[in-house]
Amino acid sequence: MFLYILGLVALWFVFRWYRELARVPNKGQKYVYITGCDSGFGNLLARHLDKLGFRVIAACYTEKGEDELKKVSSERLNTVHLDVVSTDSVNKATAFIKTLVGEKGLWAVVNNAGVSVPSGPCDWMTIDDYRSMLDVNLIGVIGVTLSVLPLIKKARGRVVNVASVFGRISAFGGPYCVSKYGVEAFNDSLRMNMSAFGVKVLCLEPGFFKTSVTDLHLLRKNVKTLWNKLPEEIKDQYGHDYPERANVTLEKNVATLLDGDLMKVVSCMEHAISAVHPRTRYSPGWDAKFLWLPMSYLPTWIADKMLLKDMANPTGSIL
Repeated sequence: MFLYILGLVALWFVFRWYRELARVPNKGQKYVYITGCDSGFGNLLARHLDKLGFRVIAACYTEKGEDELKKVSSERLNTVHLDVVSTDSVNKATAFIKTLVGEKGLWAVVNNAGVSVPSGPCDWMTIDDYRSMLDVNLIGVIGVTLSVLPLIKKARGRVVNVASVFGRISAFGGPYCVSKYGVEAFNDSLRMNMSAFGVKVLCLEPGFFKTSVTDLHLLRKNVKTLWNKLPEEIKDQYGHDYPERANVTLEKNVATLLDGDLMKVVSCMEHAISAVHPRTRYSPGWDAKFLWLPMSYLPTWIADKMLLKDMANPTGSIL
């Protein structure tokens, strides 16, 4: 009986692999709008899709990011300035895209822009800390999507949202997991709403990858900045050696999990954009597949014990 089940599982994976090989035609006529292209996943994706023949619209936060991307790309690639928290900036980018794509519509938008700090125990945070991250990671995703959704419906195209495996399990405190849970909810509701219009809505849930948002120097600085703003009462509760213990935990729990192969994520993004039959969800990264996602299905009391085991006591998470 076990062998029959194993055979059926193997057959299913072969079928899925074969089904997912097909790619959409006429890539040279399909426009793809990507946010957060200054560095990291967005930058790599823009260059990768450009080489595949797509017409890329790369949104960068800085002029330097635009200039450097143009230097290594073909004439097909267009850049546009974008600050996802600014309604005026989002509207200007949308107006540019409308002029560019015309009646063809927009094949895909990739909501990649995001930030990882401030992050820390919840009682270290202010409402402004939560608001600043939600404005980028959640409201920015919703704002950009809604601004181009009529163009995507016209092309019967794709919306690709970069969430995180920490939109499935809260492994640490602060606004990051809250923002990514929100992206997951927006993604699921939009997917159901858009199915009648032939629009596919896909979600990426990466684990830890070595990018600017997971830079250890940035994370250490984040801990120090938050700690210095805390009242003495909270410092006493945590212990005045907490920042040092937090840095040890960062080295132990984060640095060891970081994956330097960003193409694992970019390949999933490209598949979501170009495959005839894309997956609803992608979980790039060994830690996402074999650690965090399985943990998210465990009973809460078991998952909590596993998460708290190696954290910097007394609080649990330090990110």
